[in-house]
Amino acid sequence: MTFDYDLFVIGGGSGGVRAARIAAGEHGAKVGLAEESRLGGTCVIRGCVPKKLMIFASQAGNMQAEMQGYGWPDAKTGDFSWEIYREKQDAELTRLELIYRAGLERAGVEVHDQRAKLADHHTVELADGTRMTAKHILIATGGRPAKIGVPGEEHAMISDDLFLMDKLPKRVLLVGGGFIACEFATILAGLGVDTVQAYRGDAVLRGFDREARDLATLQLSHQGIDLRLGITPTRLDKGADGITVSFDDDSTDRFDAVMFATGRDPYSWGLGLENTQVKTQPNGAIIVDEWSQTSVPSVYAVGDVTNRVNLTPVAIREGHSFADTVFGNKPRTVDHSIVASAVYLRPHELGSVGLTEEEAVLRGPVDVYSTVFRPMRSMFAGSDARMMMKLLVDPKTDKVLGCHIFGPEAGEMIQLSAIPIGMGATKAQFDATIAVHPTAAEELVTMRQPSRRHHGVPG
Repeated sequence: MTFDYDLFVIGGGSGGVRAARIAAGEHGAKVGLAEESRLGGTCVIRGCVPKKLMIFASQAGNMQAEMQGYGWPDAKTGDFSWEIYREKQDAELTRLELIYRAGLERAGVEVHDQRAKLADHHTVELADGTRMTAKHILIATGGRPAKIGVPGEEHAMISDDLFLMDKLPKRVLLVGGGFIACEFATILAGLGVDTVQAYRGDAVLRGFDREARDLATLQLSHQGIDLRLGITPTRLDKGADGITVSFDDDSTDRFDAVMFATGRDPYSWGLGLENTQVKTQPNGAIIVDEWSQTSVPSVYAVGDVTNRVNLTPVAIREGHSFADTVFGNKPRTVDHSIVASAVYLRPHELGSVGLTEEEAVLRGPVDVYSTVFRPMRSMFAGSDARMMMKLLVDPKTDKVLGCHIFGPEAGEMIQLSAIPIGMGATKAQFDATIAVHPTAAEELVTMRQPSRRHHGVPG
């Protein structure tokens, strides 16, 4: 059978673009790609990139306090202009989108700026009705923000809307306790918005190391965020003076804006999967094997739509590995077991790789090397902010099972820590590394005695 394309990619985010570019540019495949929104996807257009820029923008207050602590008593920031920032941000995102498009075009990928769905196992249908065939189809549509299903939630924003606001609200409610909610609360509070964050749990960032979670929870409150734990909204009512929110503790409060940051669902609806035998999980995640292949041999999926490890670099690696395997005669899979991540709070970030202390205890005996201290820079300026460094070590093999950092530039440090941990480094090898002084990171190689030892949970 003759096909229009060797590969057709549905989705122009990080994973889909990488797969298309490698398949066409490096392996000579004829590739088509369809994207209904903007090339670059969630990370570039409405996620990682603009979020990190906004984190930088929101730190003027902390910088002012630090400068005053270092002998600049008259240091002042003035008022923040959302309009000036928004114009620069939009220009930068447009620049990045054009780079993505240029990269695809140089590789020979044919880009279709509209939505596509599957008509059968080898046919895609564009929104304008055009049908094209492909030997292989890759679904890389990512995820979409989820709401919690309460009356009046249509009056609330989703996390994507943060980057599109015409003006900043005076008072906002952030609903959720994951990394998106915590980062956005940090941003809005830092920009001068009266920020309330409601989360049903007893500490934010579920799934991360508990000691780090407790420090992050404390920091949010210290940054001026009204953090309300153990509650969740039950109803939203929009009036002339804003949105009144009812909570499950029988309290009510009024806000200018409400934003849900309560997780993301795989964006698999409307893809025509009912026309195929592609299997999905109850939450819509497309089921794939270690090669990112679905239950249909000609259809693959990568990135958040598969709900494996929902991080941009993982989607990129999955897309690249798919292209090398199917078109480059270089079969390789992705190891999802050790993936570093970072939560960009301020002033301290959270970086994590490997097992948490709670996970390690379930696995068996573990030695915990942990220290909490005031870092030099902020301590001198008068801050009481605490930093944490933690290594989890298997006492039998001496292998480092996990590393968790809560402190300034933790994202940068955890990236470097992930290299030796991914290689199976031992605690002895960490100890043999000479410290760089004075740095906060030297604590990773100077902790000699465990702060505690767990014998594991009996099986």
